[in-house]
Amino acid sequence: MRQIKHFIAGEFTDAASGVRFNKHSPLDNSVICSVSEAGRGEVDAAVSAARTALQGEWGRLGTEQRVELLYGVANEITRRFDDFVEAEMSDTGQPEHVMKHVFIPRGAANFKVFADVIKNVASEAFPMDTPDGRGALNYTLRRPKGVIGVVCPWNAPFMLMTWKVGPALACGNTVVVKPSEESPQTATLLGEVMNTVGIPKGVYNVVHGFGPDSAGEFVTRHPQVDAITFTGETRTGTAIMKAAAEGMRDVSFELGGKNAGIVFADADFDAAVESFSRSVFLNTGQVCLGTERVYVERPIFARFVQALKAKAEAVKYGRPDDRHANYGPLISQEHREKVLSYYRKAVEEGATVVTGGGVPQMPSDLAAGAWVQPTIWTGLPESAAVVQQEIFGPCCHISPFDSEDEVVAKANATEYGLSTTLWTRDLARAHRMAARIDVGITWINSWFLRDLRTPFGGSKQSGIGREGGVHSLEFYTETRNVCVKL
Repeated sequence: MRQIKHFIAGEFTDAASGVRFNKHSPLDNSVICSVSEAGRGEVDAAVSAARTALQGEWGRLGTEQRVELLYGVANEITRRFDDFVEAEMSDTGQPEHVMKHVFIPRGAANFKVFADVIKNVASEAFPMDTPDGRGALNYTLRRPKGVIGVVCPWNAPFMLMTWKVGPALACGNTVVVKPSEESPQTATLLGEVMNTVGIPKGVYNVVHGFGPDSAGEFVTRHPQVDAITFTGETRTGTAIMKAAAEGMRDVSFELGGKNAGIVFADADFDAAVESFSRSVFLNTGQVCLGTERVYVERPIFARFVQALKAKAEAVKYGRPDDRHANYGPLISQEHREKVLSYYRKAVEEGATVVTGGGVPQMPSDLAAGAWVQPTIWTGLPESAAVVQQEIFGPCCHISPFDSEDEVVAKANATEYGLSTTLWTRDLARAHRMAARIDVGITWINSWFLRDLRTPFGGSKQSGIGREGGVHSLEFYTETRNVCVKL
């Protein structure tokens, strides 16, 4: 069995307490690795190592030297591509093709993209008049924010972790990463890459554990952590924000979503159905940008429901390395019970179950895994729990609509505001609606097209701040002004 350790100051180490926890396979609930749980001592050591690196060799490196090292990290990830694919599949149970074509390549790209961003950022300069007529010149400097606490999710762990670590290191910060207890392996494996490439000790640190009264809380409450970036549930983000407020520390949050998808009668019908089959069911619905609310213009409503039903019923369950499989389990038994509780709640609220709503019949070697059926509902009011609350599973509710104003109001009638997708051939209408829907990201006739230079983040309870390209610099650096009297 694999023994997962912390990565602190360039060394792999167990917790002094000797406390460990088991990570179970989503596929069959078997134990796949034993993970050391960090106490306060390990977190203190990781933060101290990060602070020392910041004040030492790493802090003295120039931008070009950091860029070269980050390119080296990306290249070493690519060289060890199969190791990362295998580790991520082991933790998540998701199909191999998703790992090979989306999650792991993006993990490597995150280092190159932000290396390119930082080497092309210019300072600002502001000449000004002075009473003596000689003038003055103001110019700006960007400096690292310091030690960044990176608290990671489990749904696309490597991609989303490096989305934070990449810009943090590019800007000259150091990091203490707390992976999800459900996905400890790729963050740990990245420590090996850092050592191989020659990243100075203490720049990248990993501590494993849980949230309250464990590594997560110890990192977010640590007085020597200068800023915290978190991806996950809104409830957890609220707790982290309270902890950060005690030290007046900055936060960047990508939180929950209850994203709406809108399909007008003039849309490219087949392309829309195909897109929604991905946005609802990809990664077994465990995608922050996924679609759980679908609104379809009434003339094509019944046809659309049947078409998406056919897509749901055509998924192929199986192990990640099964080339015929395109649908994996949920991350854990605990999360499966949460999703199934919403499946039951939908029936209690009076939903029509178009398809799914339960647990699939699996072969004996997979029967103990965290499997659920792709599920579609119709017939519920907007106030229903499964229409308003984030489920984070492979399910959606489909409603008809009759007018643009009606569907905009419905799309906005939620506490979340992460993303939406609009399908129509009328681009004037699409632009008009994009300006009216209160979300951070709008896709028109597409979904999950990501240019990493663009701002990413949500409104309302879906997050705080924007990351991506130069927008990440606003969080990972402090801008200083220098005024020179001429």
